[in-house]
Amino acid sequence: MNKIVALFMGLAFWGCSEVAVTGRKQMNLLPNSMMTEMGLSNYSAYLTENKKAIITTGPEVELVKKVGNKIAQSVTSYLTQNGLGKQAAEFKWEFNVVKDDTTVNAWCMPGGKVVVYTGLLPVAKTEAGLAVVMGHEIAHAVANHGNERMSQGLLAQFGTIALDMATVKTDPKIKNIFMTSVGMGTQLGILLPFSRLQESESDKMGLIFMAMSGYDPNEAVTFWGRMAAASGGQAPPQFLSTHPSSDKRAADLKAYIPEAMKYYVKP
Repeated sequence: MNKIVALFMGLAFWGCSEVAVTGRKQMNLLPNSMMTEMGLSNYSAYLTENKKAIITTGPEVELVKKVGNKIAQSVTSYLTQNGLGKQAAEFKWEFNVVKDDTTVNAWCMPGGKVVVYTGLLPVAKTEAGLAVVMGHEIAHAVANHGNERMSQGLLAQFGTIALDMATVKTDPKIKNIFMTSVGMGTQLGILLPFSRLQESESDKMGLIFMAMSGYDPNEAVTFWGRMAAASGGQAPPQFLSTHPSSDKRAADLKAYIPEAMKYYVKP
């Protein structure tokens, strides 16, 4: 059936869809498989457009892939062990490094496609520091934050009219909603902030994911200190501008560390 009434879809998913780890209820109108397909399409387009900037060998690539694969394995194990094997299977993890020393950031598309910019690495400084950021970005994908935001965007744009699922992936307006929903601007590579609720949720989930992967969650506090210092009194690093940071956020992270430590697997 190609046409599905958005309202009924929302009612069908509401209450039966929840975020892994936190258990928060969320409304997802679209199948995750569709979000994954759209993520792969846009990810592939980004790699093609930035082919010359992609680094394929060297210590930076090895580090990113090492940290990324450790977190991906931990996420897969957690989801599988908690009856979410179907969700775990939807992720086809891939990690790429982009040569851009001025961009202090990383992002993860639905389906597990990750990009880390070289500008992040000096600030991350350590393997654990990098795990803080990658855990956070991967958490956005695991929590289906893109689907949740796109669902809200579709309802705001189209109300309760019937949606033609065959055109969702090709309609330019819907593509723009998708890009905004996964934290990207209409020009792929320009990052936009998630909601404060989603950022806080990804902070907490990211701490747990890094702990599962053998990284001490306490390193997150040190890392955020370096991120704040990296501004040098000028405009904040892109990661801070797109992922709002505050004293309250730092306090929340510190308060959540004891919970994350329950998952800590010492290397």
